[in-house]
Amino acid sequence: MNAIPALLDHLVLATPDLAATVADFTRRTGVTPAPGGTHVGLGTRNHLVSLGGARYLEIIGPDPEQSEPGQPRPFDVDGFTAPHTVTWAISPPDLDAAIESARAQGYDPGSAQAMSRRRPDGTLLQWRLTDGDDAHPSGLVPFLIDWGTSLHPTASGLPTTPLLSLSATAPDPDEIRRLLTALGTNLDLTTGPVGMSFTVDTPRGPVTFH
Repeated sequence: MNAIPALLDHLVLATPDLAATVADFTRRTGVTPAPGGTHVGLGTRNHLVSLGGARYLEIIGPDPEQSEPGQPRPFDVDGFTAPHTVTWAISPPDLDAAIESARAQGYDPGSAQAMSRRRPDGTLLQWRLTDGDDAHPSGLVPFLIDWGTSLHPTASGLPTTPLLSLSATAPDPDEIRRLLTALGTNLDLTTGPVGMSFTVDTPRGPVTFH
């Protein structure tokens, strides 16, 4: 099994306290995540770290400068008491074709929704992704993303901690594997409670996050 899934775009580390989690990542790795931007109206913002190539880590949490969004924040960040690797994203060559292919194989990843955020330098990033409401509840099945004509987040010179491996546990790994196959990707899966972990290479040696 390849330690890095096919088509991987990014990992999502959700946290109830973004500043504290960014500080902890910096302390453990010696690498400081870069400010990504705000998700206006959703009540969140993020910091980013390149995982090597066109892959990155998104650390996302509540934005204290935004008012309460009046709806649950993305990735259920309000429901956590500690940082948690919640899900991941893949970037297929053709998003719409990948959705149709998955549906033909019995898995509906959801329809593509348009989203955007503005980088700290003012650049507007726009993308489409499959609706998380339709995703597998475990978070182990990735959502799909298409950056369109926007620059990929890794093209802005992010600090880097190369991804060494990504793995997960699930009560029924074969169920997850079938859905991953429908999406044209893979994940190192073993039997256990639902959970994900990843290991990055850093100036302080390999560091694992859960």
